[in-house]
Amino acid sequence: MELTIHIAILIVVALVAQMIVGKSIDSLVRRAVRSDKYANKAEEVKREDTLIAVFKPLSRALVWVVAGIVALGIFGVNLAALITGAGAIGLVFGIVAQSAFKDYIAGTYIILENQFRVGDVVLLAGTTSGVVEDITIRITKLRDLDGNLHFVRNGDAGVITNMTAEWANANIDIQVGWGADIDQVAELIDEVGAALAADEAWSDRIIEPVKFLRVDSFSGSAVTVKALGKTTPIDQWAVAGEFRRRIKVAFDRHGIERPYPQRVVREAAAATTTITHHKPRAAKVPA
Repeated sequence: MELTIHIAILIVVALVAQMIVGKSIDSLVRRAVRSDKYANKAEEVKREDTLIAVFKPLSRALVWVVAGIVALGIFGVNLAALITGAGAIGLVFGIVAQSAFKDYIAGTYIILENQFRVGDVVLLAGTTSGVVEDITIRITKLRDLDGNLHFVRNGDAGVITNMTAEWANANIDIQVGWGADIDQVAELIDEVGAALAADEAWSDRIIEPVKFLRVDSFSGSAVTVKALGKTTPIDQWAVAGEFRRRIKVAFDRHGIERPYPQRVVREAAAATTTITHHKPRAAKVPA
């Protein structure tokens, strides 16, 4: 009976400790997280919620591990021998699970340093890209444009490229023919960019309108010009697509020459060569 009372008290204490630790984590995380230079309040809250979602389960696990150890002591289990055995097992487990520990450490840095969050579009290890659907201490889940879900171990993420951190650029290359008036092209790009930024359907996605930047390169049949504008995160592709649609209409209306494959044909004087064919003599067959 006394043993049952002790276990019941232990469970109540563990539940209270879990509640107190959970509230403390909420308070400490929201106080400790500092605002980034370009982050707005919504992004900061999202970061705080991510950290809380990671640390709360860990704190609950720690509370119940301690409660379990105390319970073993109540039941009279030799804790010294158990800890010694657990240390040996932990050593073997640590050697076997080194890669998992690497994932946990990398995941901790990803979350603490705010390298990316759920909803960001990222490129991991230079090979796998997509929208972040979920982040844990061990893995990151990415959904690509084809709908494929990629599970990337945080320890294998390597170089992380966040394509939607705080703001993005609509980086657009436009090809025109050699006969096009580049000054007119630049003027049309600026006009279309300004009109797009003023459109109510697009204005909340555009931080700076798309503008002519420079003549970027030449090719055999085209002159490539670059246009650039600043957008809100993850909207750069939609803004670029709408700008391309509108600039095509503007080019057609103003008769801007478009590049077409060209082939230069040169005629050379034909050279007459006389070829003499010699008929082979029949071989004589001896009688």
